[in-house]
Amino acid sequence: MPKKKNNTRAWVVAVSMGYGHQRTAYPLRELAPDGKIISANDYEGMPEHDRFIWQESRGFYELMSRFQRFPIIGNAVFRVFDRFQRIMNFYPRRDMSEPTLALEQIHKLILKGWGKHLIKKLSADPIPLISTFFTPAFMADIHGYPGEIYCVVCDADVSRSWAPLEPQKSRIKYLAPTERAAERLEYYGVKKENIFLTGYPLPKENVGSAKLEIAKQDLGKRLMSLDPEKKFYKTHAALVKDYFGKSFYRPDGPITVMFSVGGAGAQKDIALKAANSLMPKIRSGEVKFIISAGIKSDVRKYFNENLDGNVEILYEANINDYFRKFNETLHSTDILWTKPSELSFYSSLGIPIIIAPPLGSQENFNRDWLLAKNSGILQNDPAYTSEWLSDFIKEGRFAEAAVEGFIETKKTGTFEIEKIISQSE
Repeated sequence: MPKKKNNTRAWVVAVSMGYGHQRTAYPLRELAPDGKIISANDYEGMPEHDRFIWQESRGFYELMSRFQRFPIIGNAVFRVFDRFQRIMNFYPRRDMSEPTLALEQIHKLILKGWGKHLIKKLSADPIPLISTFFTPAFMADIHGYPGEIYCVVCDADVSRSWAPLEPQKSRIKYLAPTERAAERLEYYGVKKENIFLTGYPLPKENVGSAKLEIAKQDLGKRLMSLDPEKKFYKTHAALVKDYFGKSFYRPDGPITVMFSVGGAGAQKDIALKAANSLMPKIRSGEVKFIISAGIKSDVRKYFNENLDGNVEILYEANINDYFRKFNETLHSTDILWTKPSELSFYSSLGIPIIIAPPLGSQENFNRDWLLAKNSGILQNDPAYTSEWLSDFIKEGRFAEAAVEGFIETKKTGTFEIEKIISQSE
């Protein structure tokens, strides 16, 4: 873990529902006392009543995510669930502050005492509180946390559920990754002075300092694999030299693709089809295929039983160990294949994204954000990955996506957030 550069402290709070909120919190761990991120739905001494509510909501979410694996009925069931978290069309511009039924139910549970134990515990040392999920931020606001309250938005756009029931009366300050998310919060009724456009918090081990030296170095090497016939370079040589210098190198080796399986494990079948399609090239050493199974032992078991040892399975039992290993692997990853989750923002590091089918309204908007930035490419049929992946590489499409993602998006979100927190102490 990197050493702290200042004495700024904050409680960093996440929830273990999928990986998104924990991954968002991980780069901010330097701010937390002893570097420990607090899981609002699983901490020592948590009242059983609170735990039960969290477990019910988490279990339902993962069930709905897995449902999409089943045709017709699965999609129908998930669409009904998704209506409760959907993001409304942005146009026409209008007042969107009317609360949803789901938001009202969350508010009622908090008023009845949900989360009060956690907030009382943290109030003993009222340093700034940063939550990467809206519910703990609401708990802090309603239960009277005496320090500053911040909420980090994890997607390119947000549903009404992220803003409080009465936004104009709330003390929560939002740290938004995109202009659209910031603008959306304002239409939900959040006061403009409580919205900060920071960019998404990316891991420092992949960014470097605010000068982006590590991200630039990694992308400079990556371009050698992504543009073997120099189709992109020939038309953008001046741009490449301006950002990465006149020369860069990459050790000889295979092109590396990492498929990240989401927390619910809903898209492991896609990864299996892709691996089988690529297997001849994997065995010949032309392609290295990594499947990121996260912390799910059943997902690791699924791939170990269905694939031979030619495919690397990235797995760790501990979430922080997993994020550390994932970030290390990104240095040598040429292409990241993932559903458009919070990992969409990792395109900012100059890693082109193959976009797997989205799960939920917020991921639809993340997909659209990637496509608008030209930093992501929609997946083709996974059964024929070997064919279309080679074509896209030869055409320089991944090289273009890598450079566009790096140039067009904010990369210093972690530093921006640290600066804001230091000014609030």
